[in-house]
Amino acid sequence: MNFESLGLIEPILKALRNEGYEKPTPIQEKAIPIILEGKDLLGCAQTGTGKTAAFAIPIIQLLHNRKQHGKPAIKVLILTPTRELAIQIGDSFEAYGKFAGLSSTVIFGGVGQQPQTNALRKGVDILIATPGRLLDLMNQGFVDLRNLEMFVLDEADRMLDMGFIHDVKKVIAKLPAKRQNLFFSATMPPEIVKLSSSILHHPVRVEVTPQATTAQTINQSLYFVEKADKKKLLTHLLSDKTIERVLVFTRTKHGANKVVKDLTQFGVRSEAIHGNKSQNARQLALKNFKDKTTRVLVATDIAARGIDVDDLTHVINYEIPNIPETYVHRIGRTGRAGASGIAISFCESEERGYLKDIQRLIGLQIPVVTDKFFSSSLPPQMDSTNSDLRNHDARPQQRRPEQGRRQENNGAPKKKKFFFRKKATN
Repeated sequence: MNFESLGLIEPILKALRNEGYEKPTPIQEKAIPIILEGKDLLGCAQTGTGKTAAFAIPIIQLLHNRKQHGKPAIKVLILTPTRELAIQIGDSFEAYGKFAGLSSTVIFGGVGQQPQTNALRKGVDILIATPGRLLDLMNQGFVDLRNLEMFVLDEADRMLDMGFIHDVKKVIAKLPAKRQNLFFSATMPPEIVKLSSSILHHPVRVEVTPQATTAQTINQSLYFVEKADKKKLLTHLLSDKTIERVLVFTRTKHGANKVVKDLTQFGVRSEAIHGNKSQNARQLALKNFKDKTTRVLVATDIAARGIDVDDLTHVINYEIPNIPETYVHRIGRTGRAGASGIAISFCESEERGYLKDIQRLIGLQIPVVTDKFFSSSLPPQMDSTNSDLRNHDARPQQRRPEQGRRQENNGAPKKKKFFFRKKATN
C-alpha cells in the first residue's frame, strides 16, 4: 500500500514526497482511514512505529478541508508528556502540513512563556503542549479551547509514570464535550484503561508492534560484567570506530553524568541528557547528537522518551532497567520503523534479577558475548542459563509493580511503605 491509496490530498502527498516517505507503516495504514472518518481511536503503539504521522497526517487533512477564513482558533490540542516529544510532534506537523496552509505552535515549561503567548495571540490551528505549561497558560487566559474539534492524548502511560495524570484530567474537564478523541499509549495499565474509557466514545482500537515483538526485531547481545568494569567495557567497545553514534542508558542522573565524565577522560565526545539539565542544554545535546558532532549521548529513561534519531544503529544499556518494559522502550530507539539495530546490555551481578524479568517479557534468552580482548572480574561461566540467574532470590531487591518508576533520581531507589508518584516538571 502507498499513501495515495489512503485518499490523502495533494498538499499532504507533496509534503510526504519531500520528506522521502513512500509507504505507510502498519499503524499509519490502519489509523489514518479511521481518523479521517471522524471516529475516536485507541492506539496501542510505541514510539518508533510511525505513530506521530499516523495522527498528524489525517488531522492536517481534516483541518484543511474545514479551513475557514479569518484569525485561526485552536481546533486541535495534542497533549504530550515531555518537551522533547512536544517539539518532535511540532516538527512533524510543520513537515507534513508544509503546503496545507495551517498554523501550529508548541508550548512547554522550563523556558520563558512570552514567545509562546505571542504565538497564541496571533492565533493557531494546532496546539501541541505539555500539561503543566498548558494549565498555567489556560489559567492566565492565553489559551481558548472553545472552538476545539479534536483532542489527542499521546504517551498516556508515560503521563501516568511522570505524575501528570491529575493535570491531564484538569485539562480534559475544560474541553468542549463534542470533539473527536485520539488516545495513544504503549501499555495499558488499569488506570490508563479507566482514563481511556472516560475520554473515548465507541473507539476503534488499533494495536501494532506489541512490546515483546519489537525486541525480537533487534540484534541483542549481553555482557556479564561487574560494576567496576563497566567503564572499561564501554571504552573497549567504543574503540571500534565503525560505531559512529551510540545512545547509552543509565538509570539515574548521577550515573549519566559519571559516564560522560569517564568518556571525556577517554577522549570520546559525549553529552548527558536528563531532568537536571536545562531545556536549552538538552536541545543542544540532542542537536549535536543528530548532527554527529557528539558521538555518545547518555540518557535517563524519562529524558530519552521523545528522542527520535534517524539511522541510530547502536543502543547500550550501561545499567539494566528495573522495569522490563523499559528495556523494550530503550532498545526501540534503534531499529526505528522496521530498520535494523544493535542493542548491547551490560549486566552486573546485582542486576541479574532484572535481566530475568526482561527475558521473560521478550520471550527469548539474550545471547551472551565472550570477548577474548576484554576480561571482567565476574566469573566467565555465568551465562543466561546459569542457575543463579534463574533464581529470583538472587536479585538485590524484589521489585513490586508500583516500584521502579522513579528511575531518574540521584541515588539508589529507597524502600517505601507507600508508593506515591513524584510529580515531574514539564
